[in-house]
Amino acid sequence: MPEEYARDLKAEQRRYNNRKMLFLGIFFLCAILLFFLSLLVGSSNLSFGESFMAIFGQGTNMAVRIVQNIRLPRAIAAAVAGAGLSIAGLMMQSTLKNPMASPSTLGVSNAAVFGANVSIIIFAGGFFSTGNHADQYFVSPNPFATSSIAFLFAMGSTLLILGLCRIRSFAPETVVLAGIALGTVWTAVTTLLQFFATDVGLSSAVVWTFGDLGRATFKTDWIMFVVVAVGAVTFFVLRWRYNALATDENVAKSLGVRVGVLRFVSLLMASLITAVCVSFLGIIGFIGIICPHAMRRILGNDHRFLIPASLISGSVLLLFADIISTLVGHGTALPVGAVTAILGGPFFLYLIFAKKGGKA
Repeated sequence: MPEEYARDLKAEQRRYNNRKMLFLGIFFLCAILLFFLSLLVGSSNLSFGESFMAIFGQGTNMAVRIVQNIRLPRAIAAAVAGAGLSIAGLMMQSTLKNPMASPSTLGVSNAAVFGANVSIIIFAGGFFSTGNHADQYFVSPNPFATSSIAFLFAMGSTLLILGLCRIRSFAPETVVLAGIALGTVWTAVTTLLQFFATDVGLSSAVVWTFGDLGRATFKTDWIMFVVVAVGAVTFFVLRWRYNALATDENVAKSLGVRVGVLRFVSLLMASLITAVCVSFLGIIGFIGIICPHAMRRILGNDHRFLIPASLISGSVLLLFADIISTLVGHGTALPVGAVTAILGGPFFLYLIFAKKGGKA
């Protein structure tokens, strides 16, 4: 009897895992379909047929340029950044064992915003370069300079938090509280900087904060892809350690998991992914919270499936939001960060109140 029970249990576990794999396969196909659909829709007046032919280099030169040089890098950015922000949120929640942990909670996004404001207001659009003249409204900051400074501040903020929390042996609540406090400081100094900015610098800085996939290029896509891919592979290699940590921290330690080191590496890599994506595209919120939560509800806490599911779901959500932003914009693409917030806010409330017993 015990042997038969063990065989039945293994067979049931195998069927359960197969259902998870089937879900991942279907979800991956959805991501591919949304990717190609994003190439067929846009703010231009191209028909579906013209856009489809332009994907393969056929049709008018204008259609080919629009699809291959504008829509394609935008779609790649949506797929890569969505996956990156989602997996970063998953790792922050898993290692800190806090369902509300996200890039915004740790202050990474706030620091990137301040860095971008420093670049735009001080060096490109305000104190040192331009004034409140009409012709200066066409002056734009160097995008790579802005992204670089935003990235440096985001990573500097992360290292500062991790350094401070080292004193408390990486207690999860310490990391989150330190992140919230530091994020508040970044927001405050950003407000002060904008208060003294010229009209040109202020308008440029505010526009930068909008999550905008339109600023993506093949070069920035490649940089984001490399960072996200390295992070995803690192997290997947450590998947069994995350599973042990999800059970209990003491259990994980008894199994040989160095919890402090795991938290440091995971948070640093997640922050690196977030810093790169935010520095190139601006603030795109809710993906790092919504997607991991939704996948946990569907697949459970097994990181063998949770990590790839979070990657795919992030791509699906941001691609879908990008398609909505181009269709609703009537000739111009809306900031995708606003669309993800509109889509993510109600969905997040649903996740909270749909739990059994109404308990969060």
